[in-house]
Amino acid sequence: MTLLIVIIALALIFDFINGFHDAANSIATIVSTKVLTPFQAVLWAATFNFAAFFIAKYLIGGFGIADTVSKTVIADFITLPIIFSGLVAAIVWNLLTWWFGIPSSSSHTLIGGFAGAAIAKWASLSVVQSTVILKIASFIFLAPLIGMLASMLLTMLLQWSVRYANPHKANTWFKNFQLVSSALFSIGHGLNDSQKVMGIIAAAFIAAHIHHPEVGMGIESINDLPNWVAFSCFTAISLGTMSGGWKIVKTMGTRITKVTPFEGVVAETAGALTLYLTEFLKIPVSTTHTITGAIIGVGSVKRLSAVRWGVTRKLLVAWILTIPVSALIAAIVYWALGHHLIS
Repeated sequence: MTLLIVIIALALIFDFINGFHDAANSIATIVSTKVLTPFQAVLWAATFNFAAFFIAKYLIGGFGIADTVSKTVIADFITLPIIFSGLVAAIVWNLLTWWFGIPSSSSHTLIGGFAGAAIAKWASLSVVQSTVILKIASFIFLAPLIGMLASMLLTMLLQWSVRYANPHKANTWFKNFQLVSSALFSIGHGLNDSQKVMGIIAAAFIAAHIHHPEVGMGIESINDLPNWVAFSCFTAISLGTMSGGWKIVKTMGTRITKVTPFEGVVAETAGALTLYLTEFLKIPVSTTHTITGAIIGVGSVKRLSAVRWGVTRKLLVAWILTIPVSALIAAIVYWALGHHLIS
């Protein structure tokens, strides 16, 4: 019972950290183009992070991404110490990458930690759902690629549509449109990232049902998850977004390519469309990867040299390392602490 409560608390802490770690994804372009001040921008993003709860519950009618995350490890092999170790690893990696200003993936950190702790516990790869892991891992490459292609198409379409407009007037239009595009992306961020934490909490409740039925808090599937869990997850990420993540804002808003209001609208809209697609497919993806790919797409249409490819290569290396490094950290945490926890 105590460990279950600790896991829920840790999951919500991770959700909060995820919010300020990924705040830059929603606000980097809108801040760098001076449409909003940093403080106004985080309030704007947090509001739409929270609005995503009502969209998921009442418009979409479910939490498909959370269900996918909860199935990363085969249910019979999930224990509370495994989830605890995975969360600790995910929090450590998120804080490290935040400190160094690296826009890594919170989702892949969480998945890697969960799987790594399970493998450490059972000393077998067969305890994880390999098809789920491979599907999620493939979107390390697919999400930024989709975001990049969508932004390239949107760039060419919008450039054609305003080809006769007064440049100053068009710039003013796109500054206003950035409020909409940023909101759209923040909704996608809330939909995607809050559900990852919901999936981990659901896995903890399922583990409690299987291994500790006496606790009386277990569930058989994510459909039985109490309503307060979803509400708490969306609230935590919104509060985290309000706290900001300025080091990553600098990387996303200025170091990859210089972003104008026009390019900000394109990048955020393309990123949002990618997130809505993956929500439909019920695949947890990295909002960081998505918006980075979209920003690269915008820069590439302008000219290939507008993209700072050296920075981009470093980001790609960090993305590829996220799952295995998180898995290794989780394994170390489990070996150090897991045997001392009640399973």
